[in-house]
Amino acid sequence: MSNALSDRINSLPVSQTLAMAAKARELKSQGKDIISLSLGEPDFNTPDFIKEAAIEAIKQDYNSYTPVDGYVELKEAICTKFKRDNNLTYSPNQIVVSTGAKQSIANIAQVLLNPGDEVLLPAPYWVSYSAIATLCEAKFIEIPSSIDTDFKITPEQLEASITPKTKMIFFNSPNNPSGSIYSEKEYRALAEVLEKHPQIYILSDEIYEHINYGSELFSFAAIESMYDRTITVNGLAKAFAMTGWRIGFIGAPQWIAKACTKMQGQITSGTNCIAQRAAITAVLAEPSKVQYMVDEFKNRRDIMLTLLGKVDGFKLNIPEGAFYVFPDVSAFFGRTIKGKLINNASDFSMLLLEEANVATVTGEAFGAPDCIRMSYAASELQLREAVKRIKEVLS
Repeated sequence: MSNALSDRINSLPVSQTLAMAAKARELKSQGKDIISLSLGEPDFNTPDFIKEAAIEAIKQDYNSYTPVDGYVELKEAICTKFKRDNNLTYSPNQIVVSTGAKQSIANIAQVLLNPGDEVLLPAPYWVSYSAIATLCEAKFIEIPSSIDTDFKITPEQLEASITPKTKMIFFNSPNNPSGSIYSEKEYRALAEVLEKHPQIYILSDEIYEHINYGSELFSFAAIESMYDRTITVNGLAKAFAMTGWRIGFIGAPQWIAKACTKMQGQITSGTNCIAQRAAITAVLAEPSKVQYMVDEFKNRRDIMLTLLGKVDGFKLNIPEGAFYVFPDVSAFFGRTIKGKLINNASDFSMLLLEEANVATVTGEAFGAPDCIRMSYAASELQLREAVKRIKEVLS
């Protein structure tokens, strides 16, 4: 009965990151010892001080429907966080709390995009950006980059990609999947192009902001000429190891926040009450409270770069944030390994899964067909074993 399904759902691709994770689980259930480097999820537990806040909320009998856009105390806390961490001044009526940053992004796209509008996606980009644009019947335009430019686009590329139909651009820094971070200078150069095109709105996804290894944080909305056109997206999943708590939020021009609240009110309404109460404690905490996780991620990044640097054919750069390495593996294309012809990154990723029992994600899913994404949100023991297996297969 698939012909009874809507064109909307039939046009939507399956998430490659979730598909690879499902494939890895399937092989595990068959008794294979799979090391999964495919999912973007911290392997730490949620910090105790946040869990204690959730327990206290349960004891205080928080159990009712929440305001669609979030508890006012949480929105005020988010405003404090934006000022402290990003030098951004928002008021509570510019904040909307959602069930994860993915819902925040979907809300924004739904309220701003019309069929036929164009969305610019600097590649590589998170897999859901293109799917969400497709769901809105908009057209996504990839702006390519490569490992040689640290996976960043230039102002000239941006200018060349803009058409009269361009409505939005999605920025993500620190970036998933590359770990690249745009500097203030680089963002200001891109903003100079966008200043000439006032019809374009900017979605700035900053979910990995605290997982950076020494780079200065800079938010796109901090550029004065861009503030009224930028929607800043963030959440608690990555930095606070709260993936399953599902808390995302935006800071936006008030009219956009109001529209997102209207949209959310007809889809999910307000976010989980206990998670919101715990989130107040999380966002008011100094980033130093989770620095131990960042330090460990940096250690693992360095281990991965050292180990992969000894594997012939892997081309690497140094990711400045997030918890991924994104090697260029095009040197393997056209080769036959273990009886399998490697035509592209998808073939290479499948080879690693089937022959090395290591799950990664093809860069094709991120608009970077020469690369694969490897998450180092795993134990040092697993990382060392994973690269050892990969090296054995490729040698």
